[in-house]
Amino acid sequence: MFKKIAAEAFGLSDIGVVISPEDYDKTDADDFILHEIDEKIYFLIKTKADEYCFTNRAIIHVDGESAMSKKRLLRRYDYSLYSISDVFLETAGTIDLDVEIKFTIGNVALSIDIHKRFLDEIKDLYKALHAISYEQTHNAYKLEMAERSLSIAATSLGRIGNDTITPASSFKEITRFTNDWLVDHKQQYKKEDFTHIFNLYINQ
Repeated sequence: MFKKIAAEAFGLSDIGVVISPEDYDKTDADDFILHEIDEKIYFLIKTKADEYCFTNRAIIHVDGESAMSKKRLLRRYDYSLYSISDVFLETAGTIDLDVEIKFTIGNVALSIDIHKRFLDEIKDLYKALHAISYEQTHNAYKLEMAERSLSIAATSLGRIGNDTITPASSFKEITRFTNDWLVDHKQQYKKEDFTHIFNLYINQ
């Protein structure tokens, strides 16, 4: 316990702090925001070695090898490609200095320790991540059900024929329709931008 308190007092621990919006431009993560497609930072946690940046389109992890090294490894997890799951918040005990937020993005499990004075802000982040996770799961289910329905419909249509519609032309039309349908619905259910959720839960 004494070592933990001493480390925090001298600024040697890896407990994160929440960065204010006016200081986003002083972080490494800000250099990798896709401003060209209206990407915006909504939440940013900085530790001695790492930065965890939450935007309306992705989670950006600037991974430092250590607090003493200048080397950085950039990892970007776009919401359209990686789903969020298993979101947990562990609050501080009486003598703890930190709270912990845990979640999985794709198949990568992340656990971030943040100083407990930022608990209110972390609660907002927890709500946002949980809401994104719920919407992604719900959309994935709706897309799966839609794809199943389409498959059944296509199979049924493929069995219908007459003198003017050949199997080849029928297959061509079904394939074209299926491709157009999937492109349209995947854009609907594979969301890229969660601005609406961050605006709802993150107070800036």
